[in-house]
Amino acid sequence: MSEKFDCHYCRDPLQGKKYVQKDGRHCCLKCFDKFCANTCVDCRKPISADAKEVHYKNRYWHDNCFRCAKCLHPLASETFVSKDGKILCNKCATREDSPRCKGCFKAIVAGDQNVEYKGTVWHKDCFTCSNCKQVIGTGSFFPKGEDFYCVTCHETKFAKHCVKCNKAITSGGITYQDQPWHAECFVCVTCSKKLAGQRFTAVEDQYYCVDCYKNFVAKKCAGCKNPITGRLKS
Repeated sequence: MSEKFDCHYCRDPLQGKKYVQKDGRHCCLKCFDKFCANTCVDCRKPISADAKEVHYKNRYWHDNCFRCAKCLHPLASETFVSKDGKILCNKCATREDSPRCKGCFKAIVAGDQNVEYKGTVWHKDCFTCSNCKQVIGTGSFFPKGEDFYCVTCHETKFAKHCVKCNKAITSGGITYQDQPWHAECFVCVTCSKKLAGQRFTAVEDQYYCVDCYKNFVAKKCAGCKNPITGRLKS
């Protein structure tokens, strides 16, 4: 008389049926799924006896559920990287380790044009003027706190303007009586000689070099006929 060949769990006969042997016990496919199958990490469903299974560090997946956590590319037959509990394809793992753009917060990977300033990095096209929003890229800019300005916007918002030509003073310049001037604008009204660093005289908001003041403005002494220059400024 032959020994009974039944499912360990439901006791249904297994003769002529598909079955699974698990831990020395025989069970039908239905009971295997219910009592013995591993649960897929991704879909949380049991991995049935006739399904392909992927096993990694005591975790289990259906083969078609074993995908990159970022781009969802199937990885059952490809190399992968485990990072912080996530399964990643090689491409996404590289992006995870790449610096993030301050503008769009996406990864900056090899080949991307970028701008770096004081340890912070942007994609070239993400580095824009805080005022006009135009791309600064690798062009000139002016930092102001947490903001960055293109040359034009910085001149408009912050640069001093020459009292003579009313154009922005981007570098250098001089100040006389709390008024800003381009050095090339602060000149003798008569001969146009630059007065920055030179002795000069102011008469009714007009500025004269020493020679022009003597020759054209200063009163002449009734006795010696020489110009009365007084105290010249410098």
